[in-house]
Amino acid sequence: MTAPGNRAADQGIRRPIRSFVLRQGRMSPAQQRAMETLLPRFGLSFAPAPIDAARVFGRAAPLVLEIGFGMGETTAAIAQAHPDIDFLAVDVHGPGVGSLLRRIDEFGLANVRIVQHDAVEVVATMIAPGTLAAVHVYFPDPWPKKRHHKRRLLQAPFVHALAQRLAAGGYLHVATDWEEYAHEILATCAGEPLLANSAAGFAERPAWRPRTKFEARGVRLGHAVFDVLFRRA
Repeated sequence: MTAPGNRAADQGIRRPIRSFVLRQGRMSPAQQRAMETLLPRFGLSFAPAPIDAARVFGRAAPLVLEIGFGMGETTAAIAQAHPDIDFLAVDVHGPGVGSLLRRIDEFGLANVRIVQHDAVEVVATMIAPGTLAAVHVYFPDPWPKKRHHKRRLLQAPFVHALAQRLAAGGYLHVATDWEEYAHEILATCAGEPLLANSAAGFAERPAWRPRTKFEARGVRLGHAVFDVLFRRA
């Protein structure tokens, strides 16, 4: 069996430098309880094989990949508003995973599953081509220092991998409050032959994306928020 890291490298989307640093922080007692009691129910273990979404969710429905869900408020809100869609939420940080698990339980969400793992490896090994209705990447780490730009998630190889995994007509939606990174993402997506821009440049915020606390904080700091919305051509 090929090791997960090697499989991703073989597919050309794994960079030797990760796009995140594990800053686990302290989990609250409630988050820790959620990890212990709810993760076995709503979590999926990383595996070097594509998931069978119909088996995981017990139905056939559109599948949306949520990458980097923070504390989970946006993912939970979108999933609650769209019970007819299934969501695979991927993040590495324990407190955020615990927080989203609590929301899943509180809201009675049957349409969310969590993978606590590197999104690049999840996409490489767990998502089959042409199976996603959408990919959401909201407020990814901008790695603002120039020497850290190589850590940015949305570089051309990964955008290509995401585009391959979208079904025809599926979309990639990115939101960021970091203007320089926004222009980089826009240019990267525009350079991907499998994707077509839904707007003449940046898009209006779609109705399905709630305004988050993170976004509100950025606006208070004077940051504009940029939405990038491309569809699989």
